[in-house]
Amino acid sequence: MAVIMHETSLADAADRLWEELPGHRVEILNGSIVVTPPPDGPHQETCFEVAYEFRQAGAWEAGLRAVPGVGLWLPTGRDDYAVPDVSVVDADYKDALVEKNCYAPHVFHLVLEVTSSNRANDTEIKLGTYARARIPVYVVVDRKHDEVLVYSDPNGDEYVTCSRYKRGQTVPVPPSVGVTLDLSVDTLLDGD
Repeated sequence: MAVIMHETSLADAADRLWEELPGHRVEILNGSIVVTPPPDGPHQETCFEVAYEFRQAGAWEAGLRAVPGVGLWLPTGRDDYAVPDVSVVDADYKDALVEKNCYAPHVFHLVLEVTSSNRANDTEIKLGTYARARIPVYVVVDRKHDEVLVYSDPNGDEYVTCSRYKRGQTVPVPPSVGVTLDLSVDTLLDGD
């Protein structure tokens, strides 16, 4: 806490933590700093596999990019931002830079989070936050419960639709994302 007490703003404190904790993810969610330790190998394998699958499915030709770890500026607070594990964004997303390497929500078609030690952030806090940001599709790879959740149709603080997928199934990416793709639940959960 001493670091935060000497900073001039929440954003400055987050920047300082980011500098002092290499490899950690620092986000500001609903006015609170959230620090997540570096991800494990299967987590990262899932992220890169998802980005690869979107590329193979024609995302580039559809004017989209699947990028790991790009910042999302949030409308929930003055300094709020998240860093989703993987985002599917408009190809010209760089034109929507807000600040701090974060981009405006309107260029995001899908965000995907792979749960780690901060599972509640992904399944509770970010659920409402991404809905308020009007992110059309939010995918949670819930490794603790061995399932994949797909939220769509944001309305206020929540998503109207939630679909659950278990091992052995595939997750159809909603058509609103802009590509036709089915992702293996096993691959999403295991990273290989």
